[in-house]
Amino acid sequence: MNEHIITSEHLSIDQLDQIIQEHYQIRLSKESTEAIIKCRDYLNKKIKNSTTPIYGINTGFGSLYSKNIQDKDLEKLQENLVKSHACGTGDKIPQDIVQLILILKVQSLSYGHSGVQVETVQRLIDFFNESVFPVIYEFGSLGASGDLAPLAHMSLPIIGYGEVEYKGQIITGDQINYEKGWKPIKLQAKEGLGLLNGTQFMSAYGVWSVIQANRLIKLATIIGSLSLDVFDGRIEAFDPLVHKIRPQTGQSEIARQVRELLKDSELIKRSKNHVQDPYSFRCIPQVHGATLDAIKFVEGIITNEINGVTDNPNIFPDEDRIISAGNFHGQPLAISLDFLCIAIAELGSISERRTYQLISGSRDLPNYLIANPGINSGLMIPQYTAASLVSKNKELCHPSSTDSIVSSNGQEDHVSMGANAATKAYKVINNVFSILAIELMTASQGLEFRHPEKTSSFLESFADDFKMNVPFIDQDRVLHDDITASEEFVKTVKI
Repeated sequence: MNEHIITSEHLSIDQLDQIIQEHYQIRLSKESTEAIIKCRDYLNKKIKNSTTPIYGINTGFGSLYSKNIQDKDLEKLQENLVKSHACGTGDKIPQDIVQLILILKVQSLSYGHSGVQVETVQRLIDFFNESVFPVIYEFGSLGASGDLAPLAHMSLPIIGYGEVEYKGQIITGDQINYEKGWKPIKLQAKEGLGLLNGTQFMSAYGVWSVIQANRLIKLATIIGSLSLDVFDGRIEAFDPLVHKIRPQTGQSEIARQVRELLKDSELIKRSKNHVQDPYSFRCIPQVHGATLDAIKFVEGIITNEINGVTDNPNIFPDEDRIISAGNFHGQPLAISLDFLCIAIAELGSISERRTYQLISGSRDLPNYLIANPGINSGLMIPQYTAASLVSKNKELCHPSSTDSIVSSNGQEDHVSMGANAATKAYKVINNVFSILAIELMTASQGLEFRHPEKTSSFLESFADDFKMNVPFIDQDRVLHDDITASEEFVKTVKI
């Protein structure tokens, strides 16, 4: 069994992808365990020896910060926080996102600035390792005082409440504790805040989005190159001389990739009857390149976030300080995820235009890429589907980060709405997988009408693999099934 040890070392998105995909177990390092214990011991002594109000530890929460809490009620305060904040609604979020939330919360708590017990962190590790997925809902977080509602649902089973998904069944937090022989954790002072304050809901979606965005940019360039060749496009627009005089990093890289993908193509080298191509082909380096640059920027922001502490207040045992601040505010994530939505949506937008060009009957290709158009509609309507998805993405790309609604009786008077940015990024990305799947169906179909002349060896092999899942369309059939098979292909094919 593969194992990942939680330490203070830098955690990368690639590592997280490997941990999830290869079903790693996780555990705390000795260093992290000692940091958690040191912080908890410091906080216990501070509470015992001081009467000074410390936000969320011996005071109420949000606008109730002025309400002092008696020592005998400090543990009850934390339990009440978790129960009262579990106000999520909407669809249950996917299990792969829940897994990421769990490991990211463990990572954040492991630095020893949150005041939690080791037992509490260990229970989150148990959930991860035993594939116990707390039921968390899509809506409820404003992305400012952390992801309060989602993380409250994550935390409920720790104290014997809420629900989890385990072995395909939804059971209660009390039931999973009984089945596993776990005792509900008695939360101590500050622990509820340590669990609920934090950006792990947004960050988990951000990690997933970056992983998938890196896949999408590769797919878009492979599929776009195939479409270019099938459309009898020209290679001159990808010449390094063109990109050298406009020093945009992503643009030059995409142009290089297209040249490499088409280097041994018979089709790209044949004589052309046209002097230039539509923008959706000719400007692949400029459009895909801008998206590549955006992905790298967002990846940096998300990576910084998952290696930080985002709850409140922050505890510094060595400096003998407890500081109430705003590390839970999700603005870096909100803006970045909005940016990613736009960048990924553009891959879909230009892809749909290439699909449209391929079915238009241009350049000696048959209308709708069917041998007998008229009685057969061929690939007419998949383009409609792609256009519908592109239009939906335009709606979803309205920025969440420009919105803010006052909450907590005015105490939380500016919020990031980063959770909404995160969940819509998830939708945009899945829509673009479908749009690219439709382009690949179209380009693969068109390639048959160019044979016996061939595209590059790589793209011929790629198309052959695809046609084992989605065969050539010689007459009309139910294309929903083909689109579904194509979607599965683009999401799983090794690239």
